[in-house]
Amino acid sequence: MEAAMLIGGEWRQASGSEAIEVVNPATEDVVGSVPSASAQDVDLAVATAKRAFPEWAAADAEKRAGILARAADLIAENAKPLAAILTSEQGKPVAEAIGEVNHLAHGVHYYAESATKVQGTYQDLPSAFGPAYGQVMRRPMGVCAAITPYNFPLTLLGTKVAPALAMGNTVVAKPAATTPLATLEVARLFAEAGVPDGVLNVITGRGSTVGDVLVGHPDVRRIAFTGSTEVGRHVMSVAGPLLKRVTLELGGSDPVIVCDDADVDAAVKAVIIGRYWNAGQACLGCKRVFVHDSVYDDFVSQLVDRVGRYEPGDGTVKAEKPRLRMGPIHTRAGRDELVEQIEDGVAHGGEVLIGGGTAGHDKGYFLEPAVVAEPGADSRLVREEVFGPVLPIFRYSDFDDALRRANDTSYGLGSSLWTHDVRKIHRAAKEIEAGMTWVNQIHYGYDELPFGGVKDSGFGKEHGLEALDSYVELKSVVVGGLV
Repeated sequence: MEAAMLIGGEWRQASGSEAIEVVNPATEDVVGSVPSASAQDVDLAVATAKRAFPEWAAADAEKRAGILARAADLIAENAKPLAAILTSEQGKPVAEAIGEVNHLAHGVHYYAESATKVQGTYQDLPSAFGPAYGQVMRRPMGVCAAITPYNFPLTLLGTKVAPALAMGNTVVAKPAATTPLATLEVARLFAEAGVPDGVLNVITGRGSTVGDVLVGHPDVRRIAFTGSTEVGRHVMSVAGPLLKRVTLELGGSDPVIVCDDADVDAAVKAVIIGRYWNAGQACLGCKRVFVHDSVYDDFVSQLVDRVGRYEPGDGTVKAEKPRLRMGPIHTRAGRDELVEQIEDGVAHGGEVLIGGGTAGHDKGYFLEPAVVAEPGADSRLVREEVFGPVLPIFRYSDFDDALRRANDTSYGLGSSLWTHDVRKIHRAAKEIEAGMTWVNQIHYGYDELPFGGVKDSGFGKEHGLEALDSYVELKSVVVGGLV
């Protein structure tokens, strides 16, 4: 599949001749190629978005909402072909890819419905200078950059593009160099839905080549980035001096606390999804589990049994029941790092209860899903983000200790608690240092609720109506002379 960039409603090749090959991580086969954009291509895309901005910003909110709703419908109607493209470039099983496409469609629908619901503010003002009132207007910002990673390239595209367009902004999107194909197809569907030329543009290329140019471009007003903490810091170093509006959704090491009164069966099922969905490649996921002494053995027994049902393999092929298909790690380097983290966890006192092997496949970056009991507090499995299907698990007896250990990390993205004790729920909600806490629920990013991290997990919010305010400038207007 040979693809081109979308700039100003036209499908373009890059100004240079180089192309980037897109590789299926399950088979190591080349499944497509895209242009490797240059700085000149970024300039063209941004200039095109800037020219398209005034007309789109002036469009009636109902018109924008209608176009977004049509785009969401087209995405839903094309779920299967989109999922096939996504699986071929990212590696996740088709069933998971369809789930991602449907999540994207839901998010775009949500912001389509929200576009006409944004309200202003009226305020009577003190009369020292005569009767007056104030208004707060929400004005679109201009050109926004949407930079997305490889793990959930479509849903994370939607959380940026949909609110930006709903509020009247234009967008230049840059997908990860390894997963550009499904993004380009989604952009085609947005154009088919009626998004005017130049309002949504997609450039393809490596971050080292075009990322800095896009982030540092003087005509880009807003940066929405999802990726690693390391790259997020670099984005800030480029955007900060230019005083750009930035949101960063970065890495995570989400704690899960399972209390003595927990529904163990429900907790295990949720942790399985929260850790091993998408082969564990999620910023938001169950990455450190603390289980009370009284239910630890039961929890671990059920967990290991269920993890043993997974079968790593090609995402286009269903595993034979009762096995469950798990796709590959997206890159060989990512798989190798996970192996090193497991080895370090064992060296720091941890015990591998299941998984962690890489054998059994001639091609593909596969890793058997693993559970590691009690790796040391200084191990890489505890201190670093573990971006794959490896779960460290710990025993605790005191709830205060569990809270302390949950917070003993540089990250603060998500967290969860399994209990029916309202006092513990109240404490966890107040004391866990994270952008979100689920109670008796899986780690899932709802479009309806704001989501983002603290500490090394970044700042700013995506999702929810609250995300709309990050795509507008608030302007106060004072009206006097009323008598």
